[in-house]
Amino acid sequence: MAAIQDFEKIMFAYLDRVKTLISPRTWENILLDCSKNEVFVMLLLYRRGEVNMTQVSDYLEAPLNTVTGIVDRMEKRGLLERRRSAEDKRVVTIQMTGQGMECIKDILDQVFHYGQSVLNRLTPQELQTGIQLIDKVLEGLDEEYRNEKAEPEKKVRRIRIE
Repeated sequence: MAAIQDFEKIMFAYLDRVKTLISPRTWENILLDCSKNEVFVMLLLYRRGEVNMTQVSDYLEAPLNTVTGIVDRMEKRGLLERRRSAEDKRVVTIQMTGQGMECIKDILDQVFHYGQSVLNRLTPQELQTGIQLIDKVLEGLDEEYRNEKAEPEKKVRRIRIE
């Protein structure tokens, strides 16, 4: 129990320090009003330019009806737009608008700025050690995620009442 309390103290201490490091301009950015899935859609579009709804569904590991809702909300806010494919009118593609591209670039500029500041303070050995630690953390989280997905669903037991 003490280890959990120690971890909690460490985690909150770092969160308190990090919150003051991010500029108010970044906090006001429209992307920070997005859900996790909306941010991932923006990052996917930033890297690929244009994707279809099935590709977004596969990337988010979410059903198409969920992706449709996500894209609807983002389109209403002017972050992305839908287009019918010229080759196949049944296929709907999405891409970022100018406003969406500005938002994601603002966020990435901030991340790169802070990232470069951190990297400038690390020796090559410290950087290598940090990467190894992050890899171990991600491996542990990934293993936990896979274990949770592998657990059989609990079936609801129905009790007959007479």
